[in-house]
Amino acid sequence: MSSFATRLLAGAALGAGLAFGAHAQITVGVALSTTGPAAAIGIQSQNAIRLWPDTLGGQPARYVILDDGTDVSRAVRNFRKLTSEDKVDAIVGPNITASALAALDVLAETGTPMVALAASGVIVEPQSDPKRRWAFKMPQNDMLMASALVQHMRAHGVKTVGFIGFADSYGDSWWKEFEAAAGGDPKVVAQERFQRTDASVVGQVLKLMAARPDAVLVAGSGTPAALPQKTLVERGYRQPIYQTHGIGTLEFLQVGGKDVEGTLFPTGPGVVARELPEDNPVKPVAVAFADKYEQRYGANTLTQFAGDAYGAWMLLDDAARRALQTGARPGTPEFREALRSAIEQTRDLTVPNGVLNLSPENHQGFDERARVMGTIKDGRFAYAGD
Repeated sequence: MSSFATRLLAGAALGAGLAFGAHAQITVGVALSTTGPAAAIGIQSQNAIRLWPDTLGGQPARYVILDDGTDVSRAVRNFRKLTSEDKVDAIVGPNITASALAALDVLAETGTPMVALAASGVIVEPQSDPKRRWAFKMPQNDMLMASALVQHMRAHGVKTVGFIGFADSYGDSWWKEFEAAAGGDPKVVAQERFQRTDASVVGQVLKLMAARPDAVLVAGSGTPAALPQKTLVERGYRQPIYQTHGIGTLEFLQVGGKDVEGTLFPTGPGVVARELPEDNPVKPVAVAFADKYEQRYGANTLTQFAGDAYGAWMLLDDAARRALQTGARPGTPEFREALRSAIEQTRDLTVPNGVLNLSPENHQGFDERARVMGTIKDGRFAYAGD
């Protein structure tokens, strides 16, 4: 049995045998993609979850972790198991947008709050949709990151862009948000798509290069996002290549190798914590988490996804403390509603990747303090400055 599994069972035993005050243990389901195409993301999330304390809001906590294999149908089955069999009070995950969207019906049917670890804004927008009342997410909305890319492109003289993105909801969302943020400046002169499982994108890359863009934006996540960039470099493209914050995995660096040196991408401040200016408001919390994480996993191992996963615990810990004050008991619909409401009322909570201020209209909660521009330098993620 792994040490992590042992810790979870110990937490379960503590929760079964003890209750602080009048409250029982809090159970959190964790839905990750630790195998399949998104495994590089899910493993980073899991690494951070191994650092979660055994309490939430001062009460014993039990974490039930399931792998969906980066399969949407399996993810939905996991959500149904967590809510019907494990009677969880909340769910953290999944890692990919398509799975989070597919799980919305389960959340609404069971009244279970979700803190997704996938990026696209469509997971939580529009809030007028009753199903999304139960959906929250840690990663920055695509619009926040897209506008950072547009600002950088404009400041560095990029007038035309080629776009290549996943042929799924992640790529669709990024296309929509980047086009809206750019507003024609820079102008998108070519748009292509590819599958996460594709072995070649030569055809798409040749079409992009034929349009002669000043820069290319790859809208992908994890290791599959390296393929278009490697192909561009191999085919002789020498202009800037931008990626999204979805590339923040160590496996992306390994797969991309020298071909991804100089990549420009928006990222949460936690990824480059120690290089941030001293006046960055997130730096103290980001550095503290970086120290904790790298003490366990080694230098230069921290990623956006690890920071998001630990931020999810911080969000639930803060909200659970307030939800327990209502007198609702964990394991009941009343507590799930109290927890959902408490998450929605989170104010000025600094987590490794930003400062959260949520509301009924905003179930993500980050502002410009949650983004900086990063680059890849000497095989690691680095701060790119302005």
